[in-house]
Amino acid sequence: MAGNKKTHEQASMALSQDPHAVREPRENNLEMAIGHEVRTLRKTLGITVNDLAAATGISIGMLSKIENGNTSPSLTSLQALSKALGVPLTAFFRRFEEPRNAIFVKAGEGVNIERRGTRAGHQYSLLGHIDNNTSGVTVEPYLITLTTESDIFPTFQHEGMEFLYMLEGEVVYRHGERLFTMQAGDSLFFDADAPHGPQELVKLPARYLSIISYSQ
Repeated sequence: MAGNKKTHEQASMALSQDPHAVREPRENNLEMAIGHEVRTLRKTLGITVNDLAAATGISIGMLSKIENGNTSPSLTSLQALSKALGVPLTAFFRRFEEPRNAIFVKAGEGVNIERRGTRAGHQYSLLGHIDNNTSGVTVEPYLITLTTESDIFPTFQHEGMEFLYMLEGEVVYRHGERLFTMQAGDSLFFDADAPHGPQELVKLPARYLSIISYSQ
């Protein structure tokens, strides 16, 4: 028990994202949008803040403020950044102008798809998908329903991370060499590059959420 508590505390300390954060009014978000683009473009080119400072004549401290959205860069600074990063001035405003999408799916209206190993009684329902979102991460949420016994299960293996949340039934789920007995309310979060998939159907019907995320 003490070990689990320590693990949870370490995880909490490692997380920097505040899910309940409230952003500044939209006019102040422009600085955040510019800073995000500058940082992303710099990292894409594989250059450091020092390198960018030398190429633009902007101090390291000012560049840090720009990337963190703590200051409004002058037109002269933006022109210097545009030249150093090899992009038009308009590139710095893309994030500010992009629409933020949301997908709403009514109960029972997910898109049923065929995945490798799908068989009668094994249903994969895609609950939503947003292309080209601002996070740089693609997320695929599935509702998986297993209603028939089977002795042979496919082994999945793909890029990214996967999160499972058991809704009903009982399934023994394999990840690599480990087996996890999952019942309603249990969850499993793992690196999807390891072989994984249901090993044994203990109690049917079984339903669980599978949320897969990977870099765009």
